[in-house]
Amino acid sequence: MDAAIKSIRPNKPSDKQTEGRPAELDPAEFLAAAVRADQPRPARAEAEQAVKTLLAYIGENTQREGLLDTPRRVVEAFDELYQGYHQCPAEVLDRTFGETAGYDDFVLVRDIEFTSQCEHHMMPFYGKAHIAYTPVERVVGLSKLARLTDIFARRLQTQEHLTAQIAAAIDEVLKPRGVAVLIEAEHTCMSVRGVAKHGASTFTSRFTGMFRDNPAEQARFLSLVRGLQR
Repeated sequence: MDAAIKSIRPNKPSDKQTEGRPAELDPAEFLAAAVRADQPRPARAEAEQAVKTLLAYIGENTQREGLLDTPRRVVEAFDELYQGYHQCPAEVLDRTFGETAGYDDFVLVRDIEFTSQCEHHMMPFYGKAHIAYTPVERVVGLSKLARLTDIFARRLQTQEHLTAQIAAAIDEVLKPRGVAVLIEAEHTCMSVRGVAKHGASTFTSRFTGMFRDNPAEQARFLSLVRGLQR
């Protein structure tokens, strides 16, 4: 399904959309780091105290030996899991290469593994991203598409929004003839809580340019992604 996304930035009214067309993302969502240097943030000690409060809320004894260092460990884990807030997606795609010998087909990087955190329950969802784009003269290093995925994944997300952000960043920075993004993931907020349906997969996609307008190219992309999977 083609992800239809509204901006999640606060205090900004949604623009009216043409019926049947996906909403436009705010460029600030996919071109810059999500945290400004001058943005007020709680101190680390306050974050650790918040973890301690949650431990007490579930009924734990925060003074027992096994939990004494848990608040520090949790905050350190947050620094790693959510490092994408401090990274700039546009910078990842900034360096390109022109030695393509006239290559005029799309470039596909398949099976990019990622782990993200659901913004509704702060529980992990994980899976694979498949990304293709048709370059105009210049290409980006293949590892950069994987790094771009990680930047957006290491923020609180919905899968639909993650899909749209990856496609929008590539489209805006590289300005290719088209972008195709397909993400498949399992959500632990669905598999280990709530309905507890282990193994259920969610698929989202976003197509721009030639992939959106040319069904044959879209089908070829999907065939390469799905048909060659072992």
